[in-house]
Amino acid sequence: MPADQDNFEAVVQAKRTEAVAEFDTRKKGPLDKLQHALHVNPALVPLFVLVASIIAFGLLLGSKFFSPFALTLILQQVQIVGIVAAAQSVVILTAGIDLSVGAIMVLSSVVMGQFTFRYGLPVEIAIVCGLLTGMICGYINGWLIAVMKLPPFIVTLGMWQIVLATNFLYSANETIRAQEIEANAPLLQVFATKFSVGGAIFTVGVIFMVVLMLVLAYILKHTAWGRHVYAVGDDPEAAQLSGVNVKRTLISVYVLSGLICAFAGWALIGRIGSVSPTSGQLANIESITAVVIGGISLFGGRGSILGALFGALIVGVFTLGLRLAGADAQWTFLLIGVLIIGAVAVDQWIRKVSA
Repeated sequence: MPADQDNFEAVVQAKRTEAVAEFDTRKKGPLDKLQHALHVNPALVPLFVLVASIIAFGLLLGSKFFSPFALTLILQQVQIVGIVAAAQSVVILTAGIDLSVGAIMVLSSVVMGQFTFRYGLPVEIAIVCGLLTGMICGYINGWLIAVMKLPPFIVTLGMWQIVLATNFLYSANETIRAQEIEANAPLLQVFATKFSVGGAIFTVGVIFMVVLMLVLAYILKHTAWGRHVYAVGDDPEAAQLSGVNVKRTLISVYVLSGLICAFAGWALIGRIGSVSPTSGQLANIESITAVVIGGISLFGGRGSILGALFGALIVGVFTLGLRLAGADAQWTFLLIGVLIIGAVAVDQWIRKVSA
């Protein structure tokens, strides 16, 4: 009897091993490998779309598109969106959203301009005041969301309205012209400084955008704070139980977002040449578009900030490519809309298969 029992258990164990082996074999199909690669490296999808779109427009338009000038023009056009998308990315990684990024950007630029020309402060102090303005707005957002437990969508929607109204009331809808800035406070336009590299023209704003993305990518991947951001976005309750200070992390994320938006406001002055309270009206939508196309999950906890850079560049490539091809501007919105829906569908597929 014991011998029969031993044989029975051996057979059962062999069957279990065989079943596990078969299960593991099924999990290693091409589709599963692709899903796993996209789950580990979510920026692969926007990178592929970016490269494919550059090649497609290059073949369609030839040297008119495939030139150093055209390619660097794309970078110059998306620099503001890219910087604001960096701010939006760190917020969305926590499963939040910031609808006030564009308004904070513009208010920060208005503060820099008004403090310089209305109050006669040194331009360096005015710039610092503008950066502090962005941080204060971000802190208020973060405090209301983390401490008062209010929904990020509602808080930032309200902040958008408040900051937008404050912007117009404070500036009296006054535009500080480029000539005044060039003559009296050229530091406000420093992001517009151009330099040439092998026929390609870069600006300080473009370099700042790329460096900002790389620095944030490193911080999010290799620091404890970055891991906390992902943990809070994935499951705030589990993060709290594992020792993460969720409130402090959320507040720091929104403060950082406000600071980055303030830098975007400084770069905006260089981009348009003036301080205008009516500029940057579409920054909210454009930043969310870049983030979603860039593969950062709106549900939080997954994505690479470099994907937001790729997303912004994709929009720039389609905009310039279709313009050079003589197509109606509405085709740009149509294709970008398709990309947004496709990006969300891919994110859902990855999450479903991962589960």
